[in-house]
Amino acid sequence: MARGTLITIEGLDGAGKSTLAEALQREMASRGVRAELLREPGGVDLAERIRALVKDPSLTVSPRAEALLYAAARAQLVAERLEPLLEEGAVVLLDRFVDSSLAYQGAGRALGVEQVRAINVFATGLLAPDRTLLLRISPDAGRARQRERALEPDRLERENEEFFEAIACAYDELAREEPGRVRVIDASQPAEQVLADALAAVQDLLV
Repeated sequence: MARGTLITIEGLDGAGKSTLAEALQREMASRGVRAELLREPGGVDLAERIRALVKDPSLTVSPRAEALLYAAARAQLVAERLEPLLEEGAVVLLDRFVDSSLAYQGAGRALGVEQVRAINVFATGLLAPDRTLLLRISPDAGRARQRERALEPDRLERENEEFFEAIACAYDELAREEPGRVRVIDASQPAEQVLADALAAVQDLLV
């Protein structure tokens, strides 16, 4: 059996990652492709508990602890769900993966992209996406979308503009470094066009 395909979706808060992931799953199902949809941090019980911790606005979490918590959640997801699904030959759509930590903790928290990459190499056992869809949106536009959702902002969403500018720049740098893996999509477009661009960006993996 051929190994499965891992497609990750990245971008700032408010870029529309979850919306795109769900739309991709529906579109693939209509084409007879079964795609498993998972999110980070989360996807398995242990990781969901860590998700609650890292997002809790009442908690103080140091940058290094934050990076390690995300890596721990990721390690459990890889072991419990990702590797088994890929061994079964499944297509996996993953809402965030290592690139999020490189951007948010490596750049946003100023821990250093390479330092955060190192702990995630250990956490994932070198598992890498076959394709990454980077939804590019300005921090201001992402914030505006979050306000429209009228949800209470979590611990990270309460950070300042400089934090999100650093993350956006880090994502752009990751895209420049790995153009074969990372495909940039303009997230300010209508959802239908974002989906069309995403399908075009992964079409070669689904034939």
